[in-house]
Amino acid sequence: MSAEAGKTALITGASSGIGAAFARQLAMQGYGLILVARRGDRLLELAGKLANNAVPIKTLTADLTVDADLQQVEDLIASSEALDLLVNNAGFSFSGPFTKNPFERHAQMIQVHVIASVRLAHAALPAMMARQKGGIINVASVAAFIPWGNVTYNATKAYLVAFSESLQADVHHSGVRVQALCPGFTVTEFHDSPELASIRRVPLPGFLWLNADYVVQESLKALDRNKVICIPGLPYRLIVALGRSSLTGPIVRAVALRLRSRSRH
Repeated sequence: MSAEAGKTALITGASSGIGAAFARQLAMQGYGLILVARRGDRLLELAGKLANNAVPIKTLTADLTVDADLQQVEDLIASSEALDLLVNNAGFSFSGPFTKNPFERHAQMIQVHVIASVRLAHAALPAMMARQKGGIINVASVAAFIPWGNVTYNATKAYLVAFSESLQADVHHSGVRVQALCPGFTVTEFHDSPELASIRRVPLPGFLWLNADYVVQESLKALDRNKVICIPGLPYRLIVALGRSSLTGPIVRAVALRLRSRSRH
């Protein structure tokens, strides 16, 4: 993307990983930033590192599993007439069979991945549509297409893909662009959680691990080209294509299920 001086982007889950990579790249392109995450100290640290880009940066500490915090972010978006890009990046996962995790954890995931993304998009769209420009990036995952890992994680990411496709169709004459970003395994703090320790035990070839900056570069390029679904990396595009094919899909799903089984032992 070219420099976008004077524009503003709001990024959830901005304190690390893909969210922080979005912040770095958008700041270099001249975007003012509104950074949202649970860890206020990490947000301030990131804002300090981005200060030399000479763009306005605001931080907001909010836990999107808490309705009052989500309402605060929603109100901030609704009151802004100058939000040009919304990146719904906040997310988390945990391992283990569906019934072995308490329902509350599944409900929190649905709240962060689905409810928060829908509410924030709903808050951002009126002003974007009135100006006939803007963008919404919903960070999904290749897990939306392949049944590997956490059941609710897969399902919520699949929802974000379907939501993004349907939303783009709904606003296609408005000048607003919508994208579902679907990265594969990415080198971030995401997999450092004790709840995902089993995933780290699954041997994966190095080429399947993506760099967060690369993922964001691909996302922003795809947004410029009006691509609704962005799958960074040729290996993952091939995996998804094979997984969706009636001929090769059963094989891909069988491999995914075997990896799932291995991650639990």
